[in-house]
Amino acid sequence: MWRYSLVLAAGLVATAPALSATWADGMFDELKKDFGSVPHGQTQVHGFRFKNNTKGNVQISSLRVSCGCVSATAPNPFLRPGEEATVQVRMDTSRFNGSRSVTIFVQFSSPAFEEVRLWVSANSRNDFVVSPDTLAVGHVKRGAGGAGSVTVTFYGNRDAKISKVRAESNYIQPTVTEVRRLDHEVTYTLSAKIRPDTPVGKWYTDLWLETNVFGLTQMRVPLTVEVEAALTVNPPQLAAGEVKVGEEIERRVIVRGVEPFKILSVKGVDGVVSVKHGDESREVHVLTVKVKPAKAGRLEKTLKVVTGLKGDNEVELKIEADAKP
Repeated sequence: MWRYSLVLAAGLVATAPALSATWADGMFDELKKDFGSVPHGQTQVHGFRFKNNTKGNVQISSLRVSCGCVSATAPNPFLRPGEEATVQVRMDTSRFNGSRSVTIFVQFSSPAFEEVRLWVSANSRNDFVVSPDTLAVGHVKRGAGGAGSVTVTFYGNRDAKISKVRAESNYIQPTVTEVRRLDHEVTYTLSAKIRPDTPVGKWYTDLWLETNVFGLTQMRVPLTVEVEAALTVNPPQLAAGEVKVGEEIERRVIVRGVEPFKILSVKGVDGVVSVKHGDESREVHVLTVKVKPAKAGRLEKTLKVVTGLKGDNEVELKIEADAKP
């Protein structure tokens, strides 16, 4: 947040703003988000991620905003040391025209009182539209890649032109193609391919378009994609519950791949945990897991299923049980 410091120059004392980080500021990955120029009426969404890097519990006591066009929520206001959460911010651009910058005041009550100021800004315009408003690629398999597209239309300017497109992530390969040019309307298709080596997880990134439209030199188009693992096990954690010592229980798990594969081995099996599987090549394998505890106590074991897939060819299976005498 902004703090003020005193500057002494030529015998005069002046007040100047200085950016001074507090323990609360230091928890956030970023303190501001500029959505850029956006079509009037779209709702812009951003999550300010923060992590409790203190030695005590952290509690958000209140959230305030400086404009009714923005709302903010903290789904997880209480964090233990090491835990992470987000402050979710939504900006309704139908509530204003032109540029607007809004402050979100995040107050913490523990481990001590402090206030963090977050900023969001956008330029709400009615001379272009992006449809749909997000380039949502959806779910793709790791290694298979994926693609998606949106339509960008300019109104009232037959000379409007997109000169360049870039992605904030190297895993995204964007292209732009002119579709139609009329006296009152110019339309482009913005496409993006997801590289096959994109890491597993939910991705949120931005594409930026450079144009020759006055006041719209850069346009932001958000992109979302969820990359699923090439190899998955369900359930990833097998809770066997209570098992008597010397007795055997049997459970089944499913191992699924992006293409047919063979299970080469299962590492970590012993006299307590055993796994039976087939030798054929298929996309889905059903494993029979048997647990036979030799002594009382908590049983926790991690198995590693090794397959013939190229690249991501291993997956872990965790097993838990309570062995009773």
